[in-house]
Amino acid sequence: MGLYPEIEPYDHGLLDVGDGNRVYWETCGNPHGKPALVLHGGPGSGCTPYFRRLFDPAAYRIVLLDQRGCGRSTPRASAYDTDMSVNTTAHLIADLELLRRHLGIGRWLVWGVSWGSVLGLRYAQTHPGVVSELVLTGVATGSNPEVALLSRGLGQLFPEAFERFVGELPEGERDGNLAAACNRLLESPDPEVRARAARAWTDWETATIPAPPRSVERFEDPAFRMGFARTVTHYWGNDHFLGEGNDEGVVLRDAPLLKDIPGTLVQGSLDFGNLLGTVWRLHHAWPGSELVVVDEVGHDAGAPGVADALVAATDKYAVTRRRAARRASSAGC
Repeated sequence: MGLYPEIEPYDHGLLDVGDGNRVYWETCGNPHGKPALVLHGGPGSGCTPYFRRLFDPAAYRIVLLDQRGCGRSTPRASAYDTDMSVNTTAHLIADLELLRRHLGIGRWLVWGVSWGSVLGLRYAQTHPGVVSELVLTGVATGSNPEVALLSRGLGQLFPEAFERFVGELPEGERDGNLAAACNRLLESPDPEVRARAARAWTDWETATIPAPPRSVERFEDPAFRMGFARTVTHYWGNDHFLGEGNDEGVVLRDAPLLKDIPGTLVQGSLDFGNLLGTVWRLHHAWPGSELVVVDEVGHDAGAPGVADALVAATDKYAVTRRRAARRASSAGC
């Protein structure tokens, strides 16, 4: 099937969302097409042009944004004086609603990868009337067991890398929430302590990539590395700001709220998040969902088989929109 050709935005801007934050957004494709919102991963990764190519530009009005603290949004999480207390799941969801109204959109398809799937799911659960469909990949739900698996449990699979990572943490904090312990170092007034902690976190994430090449180019940018590590550990160390009950999984608990929203889940068979069965549990708790498993692929939205499945999903929902429009037109005749 393949990706759609590269395109450029026809509009963009910085939206003042309060708390001193301005969120970068852009729109691509057909200004009169089906609205689709893209939610990047991380938290803290920022959007890339690749995401634009997962949608038919003739059929979709594609909206991308850099969530608070990352990408082209300001202020950046990499700056020590940036207030992270106003960067939470509730703040991000409020930003999405501000952007939707700013762009004059009633309902939109929500596409999300990794952390973006957590944010997209919670957004749909709390604002079901504005989400027409969900397309999610590298699926996560932000539960505490997922954080424990990815920050500690994988240490049994990658013991040498885990020993190096934990060795950077204070001895008295190696038995608790490792993300929270790392985040405390990233909030240190000492820039050297912060720099070492950011490198330790991104080295650990890189080490857990299931297949070669085990490298992440963007982690070699000190500013990106700092902002990414600070934001991820801020969320992972604070229950993803999902509130009480996240030991069992707030998003999974509330999956029945998605019953009227169609959705497609695209998951690599080698994604380590699968070790908890999260995506299968979500699929079975969400009546309107379909699950597409791509063999021999990990946590990678850019893998060929994953990309094909994502394009197939957005194409399907674009066709659904066109059929509905034709039915409405016929009824009016």
